[in-house]
Amino acid sequence: MDQVGIPFWFMRGGTSRGPYLRRQDLPENRDQLARILVAMVGSGHKFNIDGIGGGVAVTTKVAMLSQADDDWADVDYFFAQVSVDDRTVDFKPTCGNILVGVGPAAIEMGMIPVQGDVTDVRIRAVNTGAKVLARVQTPDGAVAYAGDARIDGVPGTAAPVELQFMDTVGGSTGALFPTGNRKDVVDGVEVSCMDVAMPMVMARAGSFGVTGYETVEELDANQELMKRMEAVRIAAGQLMGMGDVSKSVTPKFGLFAPAREGGAATVRYFMPWNCHPTLAVTGSQCMAACLLSPGTVAEGLHASNDAGPATLALEHPVGKLYVSMIYERQGSDISIQSAGLTRTARKLASGNVFVPGNLMQEA
Repeated sequence: MDQVGIPFWFMRGGTSRGPYLRRQDLPENRDQLARILVAMVGSGHKFNIDGIGGGVAVTTKVAMLSQADDDWADVDYFFAQVSVDDRTVDFKPTCGNILVGVGPAAIEMGMIPVQGDVTDVRIRAVNTGAKVLARVQTPDGAVAYAGDARIDGVPGTAAPVELQFMDTVGGSTGALFPTGNRKDVVDGVEVSCMDVAMPMVMARAGSFGVTGYETVEELDANQELMKRMEAVRIAAGQLMGMGDVSKSVTPKFGLFAPAREGGAATVRYFMPWNCHPTLAVTGSQCMAACLLSPGTVAEGLHASNDAGPATLALEHPVGKLYVSMIYERQGSDISIQSAGLTRTARKLASGNVFVPGNLMQEA
């Protein structure tokens, strides 16, 4: 067969978008699956001209859903980050923005019945083990996409999707501070390595000779900055027990600077080889946790209480992202219990996405 159609729902989740697929429609073998996703997205060309990707990392993401076999969760969410240019797929991380669309997609796929005006969907992020409760607007027996919620980085308004992230500490490394330290000096740069929803390496922008207020385009064009950050990231990945991360998108990298618009801090988040146009949902939790934790590189940027909840406004390149953190702190010890965010999603298309038939026929 020349081409094979795979059922898909094309969704925007937060400030990312991509195909949402049923895991049962795809092969179990990871190598074969990677080749299918590369063809689907069109990886290997900067415009993804031969696929449905959009030429930037926030539009080359894939969500694969299945019924959960977990006592708590309803849906298993398996994420894949497909590269734009080099035909690779990373199955290690998760994505919080794409996760925003998981609840609506699961209802659209018929995996979760509508429960009333609001439907709760309990999601297990397969890649990291994180548990997330999504509250989806479902009046009139179907997902509502129209609404008054607005998120920076997306034009217009849409129906809110409320997310509560649980069990997010140490999902990838097993520890809040994977190196055992609040701060480390790596390649002459002071960093904090943390694992909350996403393993990250974080530093003050000034440590790299930038202000932290630069645009995405200015940061992406600064090849000296990118090269130096990557060297620090790779070395820090080893310290975090993650091995050789040179070909992995985790840990991610983040920079802090003082807030300028009344928020908790100005942040820049890297994916990691270019700057995120806004801010990742998972990364926002890790950066908020860093701001709340004594002894980190972010200490002093934001005054926090010994106990939450606290809502932190993180200033990103095109606006703010608000993260509500539930935590307790005793002296220098901090316990992160959960994080809440409100985002939006929209169904863009549904039907079949086609890939070369030989890829589906491989043993």
